[in-house]
Amino acid sequence: METPAETFGRITSTILERYFWQNTRPLPPTEEIAAVASRLWALIRERGLPPPLHPAERGTPGEMSDEELDSLVMRVLGDSPPVWREEFSSPIRQLVKACFYPEFKSCRDSFRERSPDGSCRRQELKRCLTRVSGAHCVDCPHWVALTTEQHNRYLAKEWRPEGLQEFLNHRGVFLPEDFRALRLFLHEIKRAGV
Repeated sequence: METPAETFGRITSTILERYFWQNTRPLPPTEEIAAVASRLWALIRERGLPPPLHPAERGTPGEMSDEELDSLVMRVLGDSPPVWREEFSSPIRQLVKACFYPEFKSCRDSFRERSPDGSCRRQELKRCLTRVSGAHCVDCPHWVALTTEQHNRYLAKEWRPEGLQEFLNHRGVFLPEDFRALRLFLHEIKRAGV
């Protein structure tokens, strides 16, 4: 049976490997990916996760100052060689937010927000390739509130019609299941007090 640290490391490594693969970037050595995942887990153990919501609480989306976020990202990057520090910077930034932003229950539905030109940036494949969480925010409550099937139906129903086929063809990018696994894991260990 895996320990929480092993589960976190496995899930985080899978997310990072997918991120590099889908962006056609060179895959860092396995030991570099494992080291980054291990440092993020150590940061979670040191800092603690945001407290879970009580059933009656709605919560509110949170943010971090750029200075605080940059500091945490640098700690996770640790002593990675410069070439990998640069490659890891964006996905680690997103993963730090996923771990340390507080819970809330009402989705902002940012994936539907339209730009002045009428486009929905988070429904564009090119943009979602650069996001570990695809079309959704890293702290979206849908990751834990909906099953995979419910989530697929919800997004398909809400997707702009002209991009629906692209969504159906690239669900793994727009709605990555490894990221759902991370959000569910974090949700569970908060409640278990791990």
